[in-house]
Amino acid sequence: MRTADLIRFARGAATGNPLRSTLLVVAMAIGVAAVVILTALGDGARRYVIAEFSSLGSNLVIILPGRSQTGGFNPGNAVTSTPRDLTVDDAQALLRAPAIRNVTPLAVGTSEISSGGKLREVMIAGTTAEYTAVRKLDMAQGRFLAPGDWRRGASEAVIGARVREELFGNGPALGQLVRIGDRRFRIVGVLAASGQGLGMNTDEIVFVPVSLAQAMFNSNTLFRILIEASGRETIEAAKAQASAILKERHDGEEDVTVITQDAVLSTFDRLLGALTMAVAGIAAISLAVAGILVMNVMLVSVTQRTAEIGLLKALGADAATIRNSFLTEAAMLSLTGAVLGYLLGIAGAALIRQLYPTYPAFPPDWAVLAGLATALATGILFGVLPARRAARLDPVQALSKR
Repeated sequence: MRTADLIRFARGAATGNPLRSTLLVVAMAIGVAAVVILTALGDGARRYVIAEFSSLGSNLVIILPGRSQTGGFNPGNAVTSTPRDLTVDDAQALLRAPAIRNVTPLAVGTSEISSGGKLREVMIAGTTAEYTAVRKLDMAQGRFLAPGDWRRGASEAVIGARVREELFGNGPALGQLVRIGDRRFRIVGVLAASGQGLGMNTDEIVFVPVSLAQAMFNSNTLFRILIEASGRETIEAAKAQASAILKERHDGEEDVTVITQDAVLSTFDRLLGALTMAVAGIAAISLAVAGILVMNVMLVSVTQRTAEIGLLKALGADAATIRNSFLTEAAMLSLTGAVLGYLLGIAGAALIRQLYPTYPAFPPDWAVLAGLATALATGILFGVLPARRAARLDPVQALSKR
């Protein structure tokens, strides 16, 4: 039997029992759609986290108070305990390292900001003029904090885009006086909208000089010290020099954790990559279930079509032709289900992106190809037993069951 005739025969057999074929196609489609959607979620999480950390700046080095005992960066160690605080003096001492271009301290707390009868609670970030250079932030209006002595600071503030919108609406914000806690500040700038970064939403933050923030919070401790290395090639050198300077200042104690952006990215990439593989494996179980359904349906088909198989053998069809016809039918149904599942999965991922625009829920190419290939291979593999059973039927006995 020619290939074209074989395909035509298998298609006729599949369409001859539409309910059976539809159930088989739907089962296979659900499996493939599950693989596509779950891997889109997993890989989307990986892309989202990497994009968030990449937005911090390409040459970023972060110093945290406390010593992490792990070899790499552990998100669970982002909050650590330390016998010695990080101070503004520690931050200034890092400026003498040759591999470091910029240093900015960061003190964080919460307070209330009010203006024109409007009041809301905001995160207050005490920092210096170098913050925008280190974090690669843009200004929408005005300027950032003025450069000068880190231990002193003018009563000026820079607000995020959301804070400006909520306090001033369409009115002007620059030059307005606001009350933060028990102090009055003049707004000198508004940051361009940028969203999340470094665990903080800069659209909802108010930046003030670090000395004033520490006075407001009655604390000399810094939340972080952010460092911009002089280049990509000097990141490790900047990390080593910063560690050495702080160890010297802290009486030989290694009581800080210095992490690089690359360490953060590689750690999250490994973790979320493993998560994507795990959910893909879980979703692939549904393809195995669909394969078993293929086998059961094809076995029933062999039983129902015993007389037809006997007639084909009586007309001269050999065992290989019978076997190939059933395998072609299984492959055709599996492929149809796989393509339908792919389309459903792509539609599901698009719906997720529509509902959550910031979440890059795109299925990786390897997952799509693996899902389609696994569906086809599963259908053929589980179709082998029914095909062999059909091929072994005796034509005389098969015709006698007519």
